[in-house]
Amino acid sequence: MRDHEPSLVAPKPFRPVSSAKGAFLTPAWGNAPGSTDRKCASAEGACHGSLESRFQRSRVISIQFPGALPQACLESALSALNKYAFGGVLRGFSPAASRANALRTAHATAKLPSGFTLAELLVSVGVLVLLTLLATQLLNSAATIMTLGHRQMDADSQARELFDRMAIDFAQMIRRPDVDYYLKSSTTANDCRLCTRQRGNDQIAFYSTVPGWSALTGAQQGPVSIIGYRINVSGTTLSNRLERLGEALVWNGATSDTRSDGRPASVIFWAPLNPWANLTNSPFDIIGRDVFRFEYYYLLKNGDLSSTPWYATSSVRGMQDVSAIMVDIAVIDPKSRVLLSNSDIAGLAEDLADYSGQAPGGLLAGWRAALDGNTSLPRPALSSVRLYQRCFYLSPASL
Repeated sequence: MRDHEPSLVAPKPFRPVSSAKGAFLTPAWGNAPGSTDRKCASAEGACHGSLESRFQRSRVISIQFPGALPQACLESALSALNKYAFGGVLRGFSPAASRANALRTAHATAKLPSGFTLAELLVSVGVLVLLTLLATQLLNSAATIMTLGHRQMDADSQARELFDRMAIDFAQMIRRPDVDYYLKSSTTANDCRLCTRQRGNDQIAFYSTVPGWSALTGAQQGPVSIIGYRINVSGTTLSNRLERLGEALVWNGATSDTRSDGRPASVIFWAPLNPWANLTNSPFDIIGRDVFRFEYYYLLKNGDLSSTPWYATSSVRGMQDVSAIMVDIAVIDPKSRVLLSNSDIAGLAEDLADYSGQAPGGLLAGWRAALDGNTSLPRPALSSVRLYQRCFYLSPASL
């Protein structure tokens, strides 16, 4: 073959290919969105011919539904049509089939969280109601416990204050045979004219070297006072409450000072001792506003518990035979007291028996049995009654 002789091979048809710049200037990216013109595709357009335009890629919208654990992705229908419909045409699928596939793909891509069923809602409401009932019962129980605790603390505080005051008065009691006493006893002694058996609430009075109140002015005040304890039995609001007497006296044997009842105001000439002879002028103070029962007896030096203040002879002799005084009280808190009238409280005090030789702790046990067996008074009030006992040891006798 000569150099300039034409070739026998048939030449291939020439397809004009636009340059990259020409593809940008001409509709080389396709007449339809997402497709390219195959007749004059540039190098860059040919790379995207079978898929989609770089600037027409499908956009995926990320939507997070409240309550859904996984993040659901929702692809727009327009993006799905652009991505799958025209791409399917380029791959040989029919336009109708491509659009149907695109719609199915769009619905399948939009995954919504499933809702609660009726059974699940009923179970949830039942659990919520059960938890609410349990919480209510817990709060009611806590409130009841707190109320009972506050009532017991009120009674304890009253008993503590009363016993502390009694401890001071008993510790400084004047124990001499030349002074008189107001005590309980099964028999009467020559040196204690008012030592008699006391039924129900007891009374006690003695001399003690503690400060007291005095209505006398201009007199020489001494360190001795008359101290007494008893339950007020008046019909006023002070009824069934423990009161204390503390009246100061002058300490000499030749004084012209007299009380309003005409008796001398000195210690030596005041016999027999009866501090409650003139109630209008005696300085009484309510020391136990909710104490409605007061009982006491003696611990003798020989170790016996007795209702009389001696064991050798029938004589007080300055309480030489007494080692300690045992005091028992019954207290009801203010909130429970309003449930009872004065007559109810007085009757309840009578149901609590006097000391009659019971063993240690036996008197309080009998009181508790009487309270538990009472069926005529409200049970909430009876259950709030607190019983206390304390032993007050006396100081050595003064000569």
